[in-house]
Amino acid sequence: MVNKLFGKKLGMTRLFLAEGKSASVTVLEVGPCVVIQKKTLDKEGYSAIQVGYGKKKENRLNKPLKGHFKVAGEKIFEQLQEIRVDDPDAFELGQELNLDIFHIGELVHVRALSKGRGFAGVMKRWNFSGGRKTHGSRSHRVPGSIGCSATPGRVIKGRKMPGRMGQQRVTVKNLRVVDIRPEMGVILVNGSVPGAPNNKVEICKA
Repeated sequence: MVNKLFGKKLGMTRLFLAEGKSASVTVLEVGPCVVIQKKTLDKEGYSAIQVGYGKKKENRLNKPLKGHFKVAGEKIFEQLQEIRVDDPDAFELGQELNLDIFHIGELVHVRALSKGRGFAGVMKRWNFSGGRKTHGSRSHRVPGSIGCSATPGRVIKGRKMPGRMGQQRVTVKNLRVVDIRPEMGVILVNGSVPGAPNNKVEICKA
């Protein structure tokens, strides 16, 4: 039994629930994830299955990957990911893992790359309040003092500074599954998910 699948974010919309309330939902296209390889405790040192998902053009594929994908027939995948399992022998090479592992009403964790915001200052990146706006102040958006006096006489590790913002792996926990549409291969979760549309996502059981 697997506890997570992979897919991409399609976007956000609104859905009217059975009780008449309107909910903001994110539409996620999940799988199908096809089993490409089985990793065992004896050979690799851990138990897992490798799955492929997403479409990729054949002319952008090298020969080693073509041979690796032969177990899935003529299918070629854009992404390869691993899922830890207790018994890899319970799965067959070429087997498709679909949305039937999820149920309406259960909670899931969604992990994805957040949007990249480029280089940002401390006010945008860390919500610093900034300096005074009047009385001759020349420190409006600067971080202020970043070190101590004489001891320890250096900038401490982890100090919040200007730098690149976003483009980090973010996990949003306990999103409720509002609807599942197997014929479309999509799952609708209540709330927002990191990243822009077409961003790769990982959906785990809570």
